[in-house]
Amino acid sequence: MTNTDGLTGLLDWLQVGLDDPETSATELAARAHLSRFHFDRLIAAATGEPPGALRRRLLLERAAHRLTTSDRTVLDIAVEAGYGSHEAFTRAFLRAYGVTPTGVRRRRPLTFRELELPCPSGVHFQPPGGLRLPATHEETPMNVLQHLVDHHVDTLTAIIDRAATLDDEVLDRPVTVSVETIDDRPTLRSLINAMVTQEEHWLSALRGGAWPDESDRSISGLAARHESAGRDYRAFVAHTLAAGTLADTFVDTTCAPPTTHTLGGTIGHVITFAAVRRTLAIGALHTAGITDLGAGDPRPFLDAKAGATTG
Repeated sequence: MTNTDGLTGLLDWLQVGLDDPETSATELAARAHLSRFHFDRLIAAATGEPPGALRRRLLLERAAHRLTTSDRTVLDIAVEAGYGSHEAFTRAFLRAYGVTPTGVRRRRPLTFRELELPCPSGVHFQPPGGLRLPATHEETPMNVLQHLVDHHVDTLTAIIDRAATLDDEVLDRPVTVSVETIDDRPTLRSLINAMVTQEEHWLSALRGGAWPDESDRSISGLAARHESAGRDYRAFVAHTLAAGTLADTFVDTTCAPPTTHTLGGTIGHVITFAAVRRTLAIGALHTAGITDLGAGDPRPFLDAKAGATTG
């Protein structure tokens, strides 16, 4: 597949057809102003799958997502996927996933990408109701690290440029710590909750879910939430780095309207905003007399990791 733009146009018609499984391939071809022969040929050439097989796979991926993110009945999801009975859907689902619909419902995936079926094209269902094309390039961890450094250098350049418009009185005035662009009136509890919710939020977005429940802000509740979210977020980053999918995109369904992000951009976002909150939280602990965390500098941690790797 080399012509992503052309494929996007064709897949637009298939995406429309997902909401109406009864629509025939001939009707989809007509909507695209193509003969059935040319429509089938172009889709098969671009994706390596006949349109019918591609459509059935995407409907099964969408059904798997519905099973793991909603409490709708299996029969309702089966009918939505174009199957006339619970039994027919279960047979097709079992062939594709090696597990029954009820079985996959019991296993909450780390992200919705774990529900993607093997295919030659890299075209998959994208919650809440779209399609995802493969990334046009591979983004490596080295690239993301360099991008983060570039962002820092460029942002500092912009800060200096803006500072040049101010007089000496403003430049030399003592700074009161302000995080108005991140948090409003932060407390130690709210900072901890924000960092835990950030893990939960992005995991939910990656699963195609809604904003997480952050109502339990007791320290024991925050610890329990972080134990689960921190574990899963760490696993998501490790999987993304190992798979080389940092440039892949997903739709953040927790936003209104839904917004598209890259996996690498999301990781960079969390690192940056969590660093601000983490520094403030450690400072609040220091003010409260708890100083054993130092300044929270990641350098000693990274140095130790490098020593463990090379030593």
